[in-house]
Amino acid sequence: MSVGTDSEVRPPRADAPRESHARGWRGPGWGFLVKLALMMVVNAIGILAIVAAYNVESWFILGVLAVLLLVADWIYFARRAVPMKYLYPGLIFLAVFQIFTLFYTGYVAFTNYGTGHLGSQQQAVDAALIQDEKRLEDSPSYPLSVVRDGDVLGFAISDADGVVSLGTPEQPLEPIGGVVVDESGRPVEVPGWEVVPRAQVLGNPTLAAEVTSLRVPVSDDAEEGSIRTREGSTGAIYTSSLEWDPAAQTLTNTETGVVFSPDDRGNFVSPDGDRLAAGWYVGVGFENFQRAFTDAAYAGPLLKVTAWTFAFAALTVLTSFGLGLLFALIYNDERLRGRKILRTIFILPYAFPAFMSALLWRGMLNSEFGVINDWFFFGADIGWLSDPWLAKFAVLWVNLWLSYPYWMLVTTGALQSLPGDVAEAARIDGAGRWRMFRSITLPLLMVSTAPLAIASFAFNFNNFTIIYMLTGGGPAFPGASVPLGSTDILISAIYQISGVAGGRADYGLASALSIIVFIVIGVISALAFRQTRKLEEI
Repeated sequence: MSVGTDSEVRPPRADAPRESHARGWRGPGWGFLVKLALMMVVNAIGILAIVAAYNVESWFILGVLAVLLLVADWIYFARRAVPMKYLYPGLIFLAVFQIFTLFYTGYVAFTNYGTGHLGSQQQAVDAALIQDEKRLEDSPSYPLSVVRDGDVLGFAISDADGVVSLGTPEQPLEPIGGVVVDESGRPVEVPGWEVVPRAQVLGNPTLAAEVTSLRVPVSDDAEEGSIRTREGSTGAIYTSSLEWDPAAQTLTNTETGVVFSPDDRGNFVSPDGDRLAAGWYVGVGFENFQRAFTDAAYAGPLLKVTAWTFAFAALTVLTSFGLGLLFALIYNDERLRGRKILRTIFILPYAFPAFMSALLWRGMLNSEFGVINDWFFFGADIGWLSDPWLAKFAVLWVNLWLSYPYWMLVTTGALQSLPGDVAEAARIDGAGRWRMFRSITLPLLMVSTAPLAIASFAFNFNNFTIIYMLTGGGPAFPGASVPLGSTDILISAIYQISGVAGGRADYGLASALSIIVFIVIGVISALAFRQTRKLEEI
């Protein structure tokens, strides 16, 4: 029989107090409270976005927002999804700014989305009714005041009986009490609304344009017309001579009896072939891609633009790489005095923003008062930016000035990392400087710089800044009916065709060209990277 010792484990006494788990709990930590506050903000913003999507009946966006919000709540309140807490925000931004943009561009490329086809069929109907509005012949002029409640504008008018009515584009006119009017019957004080002074309306062009385009329905019946104003002090009833038949999907001119029916191109067309200006976008298949190559108005200019784009990107990389490498070889020589200061001076163009440098060069290259002509060509009238070939040369020169410091930095670092024993062995074998450079230095440099050269080519292929800021794509092609010029590259041509800078917009064609550029860059990069693998054998 063994005798127990003090070191043996003994069962606890029945009357011994048990340690409670609650004894060590001190409530939620600051980290949890901060996370809770942030998620409250995220949920509030998410719910507001969902409500906004519901108001415009965008059910797909509503569903996506709801799913994203629920997933976010699950991830940030779950204990096991630690990696997703860091990945989820980045995945959302990737989906919104990259994947969605890519797919939406692809979708637009197969439509006729552009000027005259900017919305849905119902939006086209509303636009056609507005564009055809005329003042009702027997409509009196009503004393009118422009009223505002936050960002909402409306009209307050007085009728012949002195009754004041108020309405907004979304809310038809309704009588309102407690209004103070002046001697002309014009409302000057409206309960719950701010009366915008007429001088303020006339003195603000943006506000004046918004007021003159404002349409306040007379009633819920759209055929009774809307109140509009031309000067901000009086209003009249305007009605449209077009009548919309939702069942037949037609617009009828009540004055002439002409019926406009929808066609497969998103237009309302009469039997005689007349077409209303307002249309809607529809799918057109590969038509935009075909237009880029077969339409006489676009095919010729776009072919020239494409050739110049390849030449611009290739020449920029070759010249900037060559000049940067030359300076790197010169200032890598330890015998050169003050080389650090000289390197700093030569790198300065890389320190300035490209758009500011382009604007500076644009002024210096001006044929009338630019310092280039005055200082270096004795005041000669040389059209650096107006002649097609000189403009191309100017673009290449300015881009060389902006790009060579980058390659100077890259090649300097690459030269300093080259193994010295290889060069020493070549010298012992009797190789000269040119032979060493051609057979040893340059091949070894290409191992590390070839991928950067490919990236530089892709960047300059889409170098919108230098083209837009320096030449604007000009000078224009003589006799061309499209807004393209001699120095336009594909990305600036897409910008011009999209109509962002003014003129007729053709988003479908612009999107199709964007996809073509994406494919071209992808194919060239893939082939080039495949070829650079051979350099690794050196």
